[in-house]
Amino acid sequence: MTQPTETIWVTQEAYDRLSEELEHLKGDVRADVTAKIAAARDEGDLKENGGYHAAREEQGKIEARIRQLEDMLRRAEVGEKPADDGLVEAGMKVTIRFAGDDDTETFLLGSRELLSLDSAVDLDVYSPTSPLGEALVGHKVGDEVSYAAPNGKTITVEVVDATPF
Repeated sequence: MTQPTETIWVTQEAYDRLSEELEHLKGDVRADVTAKIAAARDEGDLKENGGYHAAREEQGKIEARIRQLEDMLRRAEVGEKPADDGLVEAGMKVTIRFAGDDDTETFLLGSRELLSLDSAVDLDVYSPTSPLGEALVGHKVGDEVSYAAPNGKTITVEVVDATPF
């Protein structure tokens, strides 16, 4: 999970999409929910008014998303899509193989917000500042790298593939 002070790497496209979503929520969506609450309030007894309670719940979800978007945009670092040179960096889809294992694991090195640009993609996301991410950044296909897992165990992986997301 992304920590509140961590920089989030995003493409200009992702930044623009998040900004548009924020403006939409702060404008039309917020106004619509406020109108729903006012209309439901005018119906009378709020204790048994399902429409009022549903609108208030919707308002809470919208306000939470607005805060989340504002925080992400404040921490965002906009960058270009990485070069397709096999060098691991933020914004790459990386495939690794754990030492002694034939299975591979593919994930996005970057921000979960990059995934929301393509809802058909189902990838895990690792931060470039995670132990695995820090170990991989700057390495290329074929390199073996080791890192200390949170439990203290040293894990070795091989970079099998690295392509821009």
